[in-house]
Amino acid sequence: MQICMNWRSIKFDWNRARAFLVTAEEGSLSAAARALGMVQSTLGRQVEALEAELGVTLFERAGRRLVLTRNGRDLLEHVRAMGEAAGQVSMSASGQSELIEGTIRISATETFAAKRLPPVIAKLRKFQPEITVEVCATNKAVDLNRREADIALRHFRPTQTELIARKLSDDNAFLYAAPDYLAQIGDPSTPAALGDADFIGFENNDVYLKGLKQMGVEITEGNFRLITDSHNVHWELVKAGAGIGVTMDLIGDAEPQVKRVLPDLAPVPVSTWLVTHRELNTSRRVRIVFDFLAEELS
Repeated sequence: MQICMNWRSIKFDWNRARAFLVTAEEGSLSAAARALGMVQSTLGRQVEALEAELGVTLFERAGRRLVLTRNGRDLLEHVRAMGEAAGQVSMSASGQSELIEGTIRISATETFAAKRLPPVIAKLRKFQPEITVEVCATNKAVDLNRREADIALRHFRPTQTELIARKLSDDNAFLYAAPDYLAQIGDPSTPAALGDADFIGFENNDVYLKGLKQMGVEITEGNFRLITDSHNVHWELVKAGAGIGVTMDLIGDAEPQVKRVLPDLAPVPVSTWLVTHRELNTSRRVRIVFDFLAEELS
């Protein structure tokens, strides 16, 4: 038995639904407009048009943020499912593309994007000038399933079965500080001597503390007297003599303003993985860039 849909009764506008979905997830029109690359007033009109179309209020203002109403919450899960389906359709179509010309969005950590990628991207542009490259420098793992990037460079192995990953390298991370700062704390020569040192931390230091313990350095959250969510800012603070920080040796050893702290300490291993979605891996453009990055960064 075939169920027939009354298609004439369905007047749902996906662009308006998408505007609602991104606004709900970002929490404000300004943030949603940036995420979609739209003008805020245009996005606002789309949300208002959806409310008028459905005859319900979807948001209430709470200061500068927008809060979902009950109707908005009820609608959100349905629209989110539509968004995921739309993403799968787009990904499947992209995966079948034989065109080279187009855009590739590559995600990497701030440090990797600033220190390792520029010469590789410059070479890629000469090799494939018809490809437009977007570099997303973020320390958060982007969602490849939702097309937040086409290719990601990560320092951990992904576990999702729908992702394809290739290991590029095994590097080492060490502690670094400016010579003036080390002299200020008495030029420590043992891990125990770092117990009162200032360390530059991140928003979440659990992994950092675990790595330090593997290196033989026993400190607590109290040692993190400078906190930043930016790896670039972290490194600049180290260079400025604000405390002790951590980075890979290929970056730290090349910087004349700093030196290793306790050079005999065991390093923290850091692996680099190149990742893409299984669907996108069949795209000729993604395949070319993926293989190029693998060769250049291995």
